[in-house]
Amino acid sequence: MDIELRGITKRFGEVVANSDVNLSIKAGEILALLGENGAGKTTLMNVLSGIYRPDEGEIRIDGKAVQFDGAGDAIEAGIGMVHQHFMLVPVFTVAENVVLGVEPTKALNRLDIKRAREQVRAISAEHGLHVDPEAIVEEIPVGIQQRVEIIKVLFRSADVLIFDEPTAVLTPQEVTDFFGIVKSLRDAGKALVFITHKLGEVLEIADRISVLRGGKIVGEGDPKTATEAELAEMMVGRPVQFSVDKAPREAGAPLLEARYLKVLNDRDEVAVNDVSLTVHSGEVVGIAGVQGNGQTELVEALTGLRHLVGGTVHFDGQNIAKSSTRERHRLGIAHVPEDRQRSGLIESFTVAENMVLDTYYDDRYSSGISMRWPDVYKSAAEDVEAFDVRTPSIFALADHLSGGNQQKLVVAREMSRDIKLLIASQPTRGVDVGSIEYIHKRIIDARDSGVGVLIVSTELEEIRALSDRVLVMFRGRVVAEFEGDKASITELGLAMAGVAA
Repeated sequence: MDIELRGITKRFGEVVANSDVNLSIKAGEILALLGENGAGKTTLMNVLSGIYRPDEGEIRIDGKAVQFDGAGDAIEAGIGMVHQHFMLVPVFTVAENVVLGVEPTKALNRLDIKRAREQVRAISAEHGLHVDPEAIVEEIPVGIQQRVEIIKVLFRSADVLIFDEPTAVLTPQEVTDFFGIVKSLRDAGKALVFITHKLGEVLEIADRISVLRGGKIVGEGDPKTATEAELAEMMVGRPVQFSVDKAPREAGAPLLEARYLKVLNDRDEVAVNDVSLTVHSGEVVGIAGVQGNGQTELVEALTGLRHLVGGTVHFDGQNIAKSSTRERHRLGIAHVPEDRQRSGLIESFTVAENMVLDTYYDDRYSSGISMRWPDVYKSAAEDVEAFDVRTPSIFALADHLSGGNQQKLVVAREMSRDIKLLIASQPTRGVDVGSIEYIHKRIIDARDSGVGVLIVSTELEEIRALSDRVLVMFRGRVVAEFEGDKASITELGLAMAGVAA
């Protein structure tokens, strides 16, 4: 199946997300679609997958013009999309989510849940995705939810597959396996679109590259000859620095001291088992690990979102094991959560309102009786500009921002105030190369000013580039420790898989 987009224009009020876009997607080919946050990549693919209707232009399949009145029409036409922001029902099981809308049935048209589970297990095993079909979606980590979305598309046997940031939560070994899946689908004659900010992956996996900037196609690249620097400059419109410029650390006194932590997950199983760690002022400690090995629960325990079953936590010499999240916040702890939509934002609130979600009660913004909204708006405008949050205005709703700009909003809120410790989970997830460069610089600037930083990331290059020390978690325990960038990707990957060096 060949797809052609002709003159696609999509507007949201006064904002033009796509402007006269022409794009072809061919059977047996992997097309990489690149662009900054807010460049219009996801919007364009939402048009193709039937979620949005274009204001102008047309979609042609094998030369014939088609019109989709919804995602169901696109799915029926053979187009499937793995979304960056998951389209899952939290209270349903994995199997129920996968078969939703195309449920296998038995006598009297009853749902055949046993067959659904078997089908999910088969797909999961065939592609090495390792997903339990009986797990409740809201109880599984973000990385596993990503795999559920992939299984959903594979279950529907689409001829055109759109992957929006599909490797964001995968280890290097898992990425290699995933690429094998993508290439096998291409070799079977499928047409594939690969949206990602990871330029190295683009050069490895793509057959052809198209670049969006400001809602328009601004260029194409050949992965056989293009370089990461050339693609980044095409995306951003300026040269981008890929390396993290940091001086040797000058760590101060211990700031965060956690000892023998034991934490349960939502199923009352031990997720963090006897973990001890220290973060000094003026240093970055990175935690690497495959999603689902206790990192989420560890961060929630350190930030007061989850109770400790055992162990102690001291911050700046004070016992905070039983302190509330607000008390920790007031002591100078900032938190960038791993799931910006579930834990970092209220999408129905404006950008300005989200900027003060955890400081609205401060004297800066509140008289104790009413909000000082002019002060909120002034501060929000300054932070939006400083962190390059692309938004029509500070009064726009957060759910109108692209995923990357939502991430920058959360980072701006947490890093724009006076803090002593930054705990950041996936700080640059879904963020473009230009914004990654800026966020990394702000993290190192914070470290150099004496702030302690604890980063959890599945991006090993990010962990190596930013960290002064790296801890690796596997099955709820810290199983290895390395000095900064001295650990190779292979060594880290093996430790993440529980293989001793």
